Amino acid sequence: MEAYFKNKVVLVTGGTDGIGKSLVQKLLIAGAQVATCGRNLEKLNQLQLQNNSSPLFTTVADISQENDCAQLIEQTVKKFGTIDILINNAGISMRAELINTSVDVYKKVMDINFFGALYCTKMALPFILKNKGTIVGVSSIAGFRGLPGRGGYSASKHALQGWLESLRTELLDSGVNVMWVCPGFTTSNIRNAALDSTGNPFGETPMDEGAMMSADECALRILNSIEKRKRTLVMTFTGMRTVFMNKFFPNKTDRMVRNFFYKNGNLIK
Repeated sequence: MEAYFKNKVVLVTGGTDGIGKSLVQKLLIAGAQVATCGRNLEKLNQLQLQNNSSPLFTTVADISQENDCAQLIEQTVKKFGTIDILINNAGISMRAELINTSVDVYKKVMDINFFGALYCTKMALPFILKNKGTIVGVSSIAGFRGLPGRGGYSASKHALQGWLESLRTELLDSGVNVMWVCPGFTTSNIRNAALDSTGNPFGETPMDEGAMMSADECALRILNSIEKRKRTLVMTFTGMRTVFMNKFFPNKTDRMVRNFFYKNGNLIK
């Protein structure tokens, strides 16, 4: 892996927590030149200090804003000269049933998870085309199968995967690889930051984080898949089973998913 990433310029969105942070650290160890962004200046400064001797560029950016994405790409190219690999990792989740939820929550999730990836990819594409590089979208099983109480998140990941599949087909003869990766439940801040019905972060999660795949393992699998230029990566047995069941036994999967996310008729938040 180190030989593949050495001296490549890799842009990772959302690199201050979870999978994104692990990606940044592993890429630096592998000899890549890495750019990343986040909305929290303090976390970005900590990341920079932890990797002070490495070729790391950090900047504050809200990828739901097209101008921020333009500046991110421009600053990355100014710093490193080009972009070989773009990993659209930044994302946000939500936990609330539609009947109780403001439409603005859906819009915010879509702006970050889908449009943020679209903005960054559109602006980085000329450089990636020139280098015959790679475009990655960090998706979810929710991109294959809608999850109750996560409607906005599921919609954004379905949109992301559909768009990446379209883009992959457009670029099939260009030498650029387009792929989407689907972690299962991974130790990450995304559930704590998930939005409630009014658009405010929950600040906690009902899930047992200790039973989940680590962010480091998830990042390693993503990087191995980039090196192998895969099309898709579904990381867990549960994820693969869900994709299979939803394709061939959709009605049964409806009930299976409902039972997982509801207890005594109430959504587990």
